[in-house]
Parts: sequence; C-alpha cells; structure tokens
Amino acid sequence: MKFDSESSVVLVSFLTSFFAVFLSAGIVIGVPSIATEFGMNNVVQNWIITIALLVVAVFTLPAGQISGKFGVKKSLAAGVLVFLLASIGACLSFSTETFLFFRVIQGIGGAFSNVAAMAMVVQAIEPQKRGQALGFTVTGVYLAGSLSPVICGFLVYNFGWRSMFYFVIPFFVLCIILMLYKIPGDWKTYENDRIDSIGYLIYGVGILLFIYGFTCLMNTVGMLCVAAGFMLLIVFAYYETRARSPAFNMRLFKNTKFTSSNVAALCSYLAVAAITTILNYHFQYVRGWNAQMSGLILIITPIIMAVMAPNSGKLSDRIHPQKLAAIGMSIATVTLVILIFLDANTPLYLIVIAMILQGIGMGLFTSPNTNAIMSSVPPNETPNASAAQSAMRTIGQTMSLGLLTLVFAWIMGSLELSSKYANMIVQSSQIVCIVCTAICIIAIFASLVGIKSKDEFNTND
Repeated sequence: MKFDSESSVVLVSFLTSFFAVFLSAGIVIGVPSIATEFGMNNVVQNWIITIALLVVAVFTLPAGQISGKFGVKKSLAAGVLVFLLASIGACLSFSTETFLFFRVIQGIGGAFSNVAAMAMVVQAIEPQKRGQALGFTVTGVYLAGSLSPVICGFLVYNFGWRSMFYFVIPFFVLCIILMLYKIPGDWKTYENDRIDSIGYLIYGVGILLFIYGFTCLMNTVGMLCVAAGFMLLIVFAYYETRARSPAFNMRLFKNTKFTSSNVAALCSYLAVAAITTILNYHFQYVRGWNAQMSGLILIITPIIMAVMAPNSGKLSDRIHPQKLAAIGMSIATVTLVILIFLDANTPLYLIVIAMILQGIGMGLFTSPNTNAIMSSVPPNETPNASAAQSAMRTIGQTMSLGLLTLVFAWIMGSLELSSKYANMIVQSSQIVCIVCTAICIIAIFASLVGIKSKDEFNTND
C-alpha cells in the first residue's frame, strides 16, 4: 500500500482512535483525585466518566449524516480539534461545573472522531482487506486502553490529574497535521441530502432522557425520563422511515446480520464497560492501592485485546465474523462469572485470570463484530453503519456506567467512595456483575442469530 493513500488512512485512524480512547480510558484512574479536589460524592464522581459517553451517544447519529454530507476527513479533523480544545479547557477547570462542561465538549468531539475514523477506513480500504484494516483501528482503541492505566497512573500519582490532559495535547496536534498533509482526498456519500434537524432533535432528546433516567431509575423522575425517552426513540424510528433525507436509514435494520451484530455490540459493551471501573475501585478502595499500582494491574486486559484485535480482524476476512464474535462473548462471560464473587479476600491471581479471559474474549469479539456491521451494508451507507456501530458502543458503555451509578446509589446513597465503605463497594460491584453476566449471554445469542441469517455480506467496492 502507498503511504499517501490506504496506509496513511489506517495510520490516521489508528492515531485518532488511540488518543481519544487513551484519555477516555485513563480518566478512570484519575477519578478519585478529581473527586477529592472538587469534593464530589459517589454519584457525581461516576458522572465524570458517564457524561462524556452520554454526549457521544447523543451526537453519534448526527455525526454519521454530517460526515457523509461534508466529508469524513473534514469531520474527523473537526472532531479531533474540538476534543483538543476541550482537553485544554479541562486542564484549566476550577470547579465541578467547569470540569463537567469540558467533558461535555470532549464528548461532542469524540462522537465525530469515532464515526468519521471508522467510515474513512471502510471507504478507503478494499473489502478484501477491510477486516484487517478495521482490526488495526480497533487495535488503537485497545492499545490505548492497555497503556493508559499505566501512563495515567504514573502521571496522576506523580504530577496530578491535570497532567493526563496535558499529555494528549501534542498528539492531537500531530493527528490534525497528518490529516491536512497526508490525506489529500475526502469521501462524501450524502452530499445531496438535507440535514435532518428534526430527526436529530427527537433522537438527541430521547436518548438523553432515556439514559439519564436509567441512572436514577429508583425515583419517580428517573422512571418518567426513561418512559419519555423510550417513547421519543420510537417516534424517531417512525419519523426516519418517512423522512426524505433521514438522519439514519432505519431500513438497514431489515438486514438481520446488521441488526444482530448491532444488538450484540450494544449488549457486549453494556456488559463489560463497567468492569474496569469496578476493578479500579476494588484496587484503590478495597485493597488500598495507589493510582500507579492500580494502573499497572489494569494493563492486563487491554494489552491482550490489542494483540488479539488485528489478528481476529484478519481472521474475520476468512471465517464468518459472527462465529468468532459468539466465541469471544462466551469467553468474556466467564470473566463476569468469576467477578460475581469478587471481595476483599479474592486471590489476586484469580482476578488476573479473569482479566486475561476478558482480554481474549473481547479481542476475539470486537473486530469481527465491527467487520460484520460495516460489511453488511452497501458502500454508500458506511457512514450510517459507522454511526450505528459507534452509537451501540457508546450507548452500551454509558448504560453500563449508568447501571454502576444506579446500583452504587442504591447501596451507598450519597456517601463518598472511601476505603471505610469497602464492604458496600464490594456488595455494589457484585450486583453489577450479576446483571452484566445475564446481558453477556444475550450478546452471545444475538451473534448466533446473525450466523443463521440468509442475508449476505457486502464484498464489493
């Protein structure tokens, strides 16, 4: 491949995926320090992670149509620039409100980066090499996840939590330079479509109400928000089937492989996204480790995923990707079964085994499942497919952390997270793992449904 064409696209996608996720994953390590400085209770503390994911979920579908209309490279560059500016703002935050505000801005930038990076790879790379290329992009995600706990743990322990945000700034600048000078073209698939502002509004308000309500489901306001949000999402689906230029082409869900792979993605992230936070709380609050030590242990899962992702992606070009996805989720389920019994007396070696199994399982699941989603639609629908894939990931991650927040609030009320409440933290974590195990099983069955479908994967340019 020429460096100025396919290989440069893969490189830029890898870098943008890496550094966006690096900060998103690494902030878990810095949460206790941030919460202490701003005096947050356990509910607000969990929103440090959740709020950015929620915003990504809201803006993901609009990012799909906007990227297709104005060009995926332009959208990627804009998303990275917004994320960069928000990172600078986070460094300068002086209160809970200002910090969470810049986390919202980071979420907007992350939504466009996630969608445009994946769509650019699919548009630029021929179908026979698509799984491998997507595997490298996913590797950026997992490699970031593997390095961020160690690097962010070191930075937080030695220089404070703001150093995490300072660290990523030069790399985002580098990504923008590479996009300007190494990728001369752009890809537009919805150039003649109108922006579906009404669809965006219905979807954005609906998903916002639904996920926010999910995090406070124990009170009346939470239940009303969930009900209202769910109804608005139904209205959105109905409206999109009749819109001339829909924000999202709902007809794609007629393809069973597309639908089943997206359901599997949603369930998988809902099931496993909270694991890192649970283990981080276990190490820092139950075992009393510092951020640096916790980060060194948390590297295990993502480094295995980083090794597995490109290989499983390449393998999915030859073997039915949903078969690989089902096997991967089965292995990840074993991890959650082990963590159901996590407490202060759990041997460290057993936790390490669970983390290894999670790395193998998710590494075997994600690249093939992504390939299944992106290859089940016509080439002109890749921005929509990328938006759907990104939406399933971010909604799943947000709901997973929302579940964590919900259970912790139920068990601990508004108490701050502290070692003196270690027993409550253990109890909360075990309940979350029980629920997530059931969700993991649903993801396995979703992949199996896709295998039996008679719909074909797209193998044409």
